[in-house]
Amino acid sequence: MNQPDTGIGIAEILIAAWPIWLPLIIMAAAFFTGRHNEKKHLADLSRREAGLRHIALIAVKHPPQNFREGELVYGSVVLSSDRFRNFLAWLRNLVGGNIGVYETLLERARREALLRLKEKAAALGADTVYNVRLDTVTLSPPAQQNNGGLTGTVEILAYGTAGKTGKKAV
Repeated sequence: MNQPDTGIGIAEILIAAWPIWLPLIIMAAAFFTGRHNEKKHLADLSRREAGLRHIALIAVKHPPQNFREGELVYGSVVLSSDRFRNFLAWLRNLVGGNIGVYETLLERARREALLRLKEKAAALGADTVYNVRLDTVTLSPPAQQNNGGLTGTVEILAYGTAGKTGKKAV
């Protein structure tokens, strides 16, 4: 004879535990999506850098005598971190120390800004960009500025004077 099921079923457990498993699923999705997007962006950066390797970036203020056709070029990028990394940075900020998850964000943003600068220089036919400078701005809403400003959004502006020297960069 079959007895009636008086136990709690899986559906009831899942419904009762949704405040636990739903955030875990969202965090896992954010982690894997963010990691995939970062790897894809890094591969794209490497590919584009290889194609623009012939353009030299130099930080000196005064170009050599053979520098000609100087024109201002710039590259700007606004890049944001994913929610999972923002959460990790928030946790790290509680105890203090180096927030490593933002280091890769800044590296990617710098590389992207410099690539955009090189792309504009290449469009002008330049082989060198002199007096290259980088400016960084952290973007955060006013409500988060008082809370440590951990938004994971940064703007990088790279600018310099593009021109021709007649020499091939290595």
